[in-house]
Amino acid sequence: PATQLWKSVTSVSNAGKRRGRAKGIVKARDLNRGQKIGHGKVGMLFPGLTVPIVQGDFTLQQRRLTEQEQESTDLKIQPLTKPKRLKLHPLKRGWSGGQSGGRTLGPPDAVNGDTFDGFESWILYAKPITVMTSTMGRSKRVRSMVVTGNRKGLAGFAVVTGREFKPALNLAKNRAGLRLMYIERYNEHTVLHDFFSQFGKTKVFVKQKQKGYGLKCHRIVRTCCEAIGIKDLHVKVEGSDNILNIVKAFFAGLLRQKTFEEMANEKKLHLVEMRKENNYFPTLLASPPVARTSKEVPRDENLDFRQYVMNGKVILEKKQRSSPFSKLPSWQFHLRKQERLRNQDDVVVKLRAEYGDLCSFHVEKYPEARASKWSKHAKKEEEEAVET
Repeated sequence: PATQLWKSVTSVSNAGKRRGRAKGIVKARDLNRGQKIGHGKVGMLFPGLTVPIVQGDFTLQQRRLTEQEQESTDLKIQPLTKPKRLKLHPLKRGWSGGQSGGRTLGPPDAVNGDTFDGFESWILYAKPITVMTSTMGRSKRVRSMVVTGNRKGLAGFAVVTGREFKPALNLAKNRAGLRLMYIERYNEHTVLHDFFSQFGKTKVFVKQKQKGYGLKCHRIVRTCCEAIGIKDLHVKVEGSDNILNIVKAFFAGLLRQKTFEEMANEKKLHLVEMRKENNYFPTLLASPPVARTSKEVPRDENLDFRQYVMNGKVILEKKQRSSPFSKLPSWQFHLRKQERLRNQDDVVVKLRAEYGDLCSFHVEKYPEARASKWSKHAKKEEEEAVET
């Protein structure tokens, strides 16, 4: 009878469907969902339904439950409403709240008693795909990619295709733990040198950076750097933005890095480093067993270190557009006017670093050379000094 009643409410004729009358139709609901047969608001004992008819030597009769019996049952009826979606912490939502990319999965499972202490795994992508088969038709699958690492140079990644999301992600996480690679780092914060790498139509240009620079790169590369333990890097991705190609190109370039000793032995020259933060003071990094002299080096040999490590590749940089007002005569007048202030920002930073305030470098000898403060701030400092 229930199906006939619902049919009278939910059915629409074929002609009505063609006219669009089935858009806002009511869907049939299972009113018995969450209910238990024989139980309700009034506690009753139904022999043969809720309890057996014969219990020992006695035949049970239909009766009402006592208060103690009704409390002991503790029947919980499931609500008819849909379960609410679990809320994640903002720092665990990944790159975007609606997708799983960038979320953490924890360390891989132990293998033969060996645990992955200090490891963490990140989801690079997890998306549904379909496979067309001759027997079963179109079947749904899930393809996931996970990278894992201990932030100390060990990292690995894996791609898995499964039937459901969670089993596919767990399998990818465990496979990534079995495919670990050790990546050499410079002072445990960046790569050994600049390099160029390519996989398919994806090109990756990597630049070594100083401490405190941070990670300025594609979010896929940034997640891989976090797994490896690289903290300062600049990466430019050109061509295809396929996630698998980006990861393979980046890891291939990291594995093809040359140590300082290898480069010195290959060129048979001394490898010297000069950095801006060290005031361009030369630092010897490696030396070959036998070094060539200047007479032994051919004239046509390329000694540019950047072109040597980048294999002659150059990043495609767009030309900066000049401002339309830069061609006016008033702009030249503005530049001449600002010429005397060209180093003002550098001087401010230097004074704050050395003296802690904007003041003259004669402040130690002449205290009156210290920068003047507002009167209300001066009064506050005087009051605090008196109180202490």
